[in-house]
Formats: sequence, structure tokens, C-alpha cells
Amino acid sequence: MNLEGVFPPMATPFDGGHVDTAAVRSNIDLWVRAGVRGVVALGSNGEAPLLTEEESDAVIAAARESVPSSRVLIAGTGRESTPATIAASRRAASLGADAVLVRTPSYYKGRMTHDAFVRHYTAIADACAAPVLLYNYPAVTGVNLMPETVAHLALHPNIVGIKETGSDAAQMAAFVDLAPPPPSFTVIAGSAPTVYASLCLGARGAILAAACVVPEMCVHLFEHTRAGRHQDARRLQAQLTPLAKLVTTGFSVPGLKAAMDLAGFVGGDPRLPLAPAPPAAVEQLRAALKQIQNTL
Repeated sequence: MNLEGVFPPMATPFDGGHVDTAAVRSNIDLWVRAGVRGVVALGSNGEAPLLTEEESDAVIAAARESVPSSRVLIAGTGRESTPATIAASRRAASLGADAVLVRTPSYYKGRMTHDAFVRHYTAIADACAAPVLLYNYPAVTGVNLMPETVAHLALHPNIVGIKETGSDAAQMAAFVDLAPPPPSFTVIAGSAPTVYASLCLGARGAILAAACVVPEMCVHLFEHTRAGRHQDARRLQAQLTPLAKLVTTGFSVPGLKAAMDLAGFVGGDPRLPLAPAPPAAVEQLRAALKQIQNTL
């Protein structure tokens, strides 16, 4: 599977408290036109933990309608239990997902050992028709997939990559060095403020919240880096980083959705208990977007 490129981890728009499937399709059409490699549905930025199973399936179905067959639809299917993750992954595959992105279970943190992760991901990969991507996000889950665990799992024929959402350059390099090379296994960067560095270390894809807002910029940064145009890539990284921080660690999902609205996409309000970005945050996002427009 070719996972080399930029993927926006789409926010889930709501209308009257219900999933707005028309807005899902509209956003995807714009991202595809911007040149992304594909789309991630139901990731952390998609408020996946706040959706019902029926809503999750509706998001995947709507996304599949708009993601062309030449692009890749990845669906987040991580649940706390292995059986629930298998069930969600099978449903996603039946709805047309090209791959499933499976976050680490984390409720019983002290029990999430190498052996536990190997059992969990091996069972999912054995049971699911769609290729499996590992999803490591220690800042949110509080657990970490260690390089030796990833290297072990990367040998499974149905585990095809990992999204690493973090800024630990040593860990990113270890994933690249210890796992089989693409297309057997692809390391995907999940942090926009460090995406240039991650690509230089050997990551071959990028799932970036900022790509939901400024997809062309993220695609150009990726292309410049892969082509060895490092001065151009570093320039875009410097321009992208302030906005990228605001829509992740700064204001999280509410900020991402507000920035999408400002940029001409459909973001809308997040689902309770999350609250919309306050006016002061919206003004910071507006200023960051204007700064990008002035420098391009």
C-alpha cells in the first residue's frame, strides 16, 4: 500500500448535534483537489471517542463516497478492548476503508506491556481484511509503543505502518531503522511542527491536523522535502509551525474546527463536553492564517 504523502485527519462536522455527512463530502472534495494522498476519518481530530458506533460507520460511508479510488481512505478503529477493535475494523473494511488506524489501548496503562501490545495488534491484524496501521500518541494515551515492539509487529504481513504523533526524533529514527522499508511498512509523521525533521529522518507519510486547514501548504512542504529542496521545505515549515501549534497543543479540536471555518472548510462546533473555541482563540487563529497568506 502506497502511504507516501499527506493525509488530513478530518474533523467530524455536526449539524444540530448529528453528523453532517454533506459537510464531510464537501471538505473531502476540497482536500482531494489540493493534492492530498488520502484522508483519515475518525482519528483523534475527528472526535472519534465521542461518536457512537452508528455515527462512526456513517462517517466512514460518507468519506468513502468522496475519496477517489486513486486515493487512500484510512479509518480510525481503535477501541479499548481487542474484540471491540476487531469488530470496528471489520465494519470499516466492509464500508470501504483501505486501511484501519488503531490507537493503543490505554485505560489499564500499567498492563500495556510489549506482550500486551503484541497480543492486541496481532489479533486485529489476523482478523481484519484491511491493512492495519499502528497509532502511537503518548501525549494523549499515556502509553508508548517502543521501537522493539513496533519492529516485532512490523513483521506481520497485515501491519503496514505506524503513525507516530510526537516530537521524539530518536524514537522516530528508531522506527524507521528497525522496521522493514516501504511499501512493506511505512512510518508516518503525525506532528506538523516537526514534520520536516521527521521526513528527513525517513518518515514517508504525514497525517497532519494542519492539512485540514492549509492542505496545499502541507503538500508542498512534503514535496519539497522529498525532492531535496530543503531550503524551500524549511521555509514552509517555519511558516506552518505557528498555526500547527494553535490547532493541536494550543486549542486542540475546537481550534482546529474554528480554523477550518476561517479557511473556507466546514468545521463547526465540537461535541460536548468540548466547547467551541473562545473569541480570543479565534482571533489568534485568524492572525496565524493571515500571516501565512502574507508570506506565500
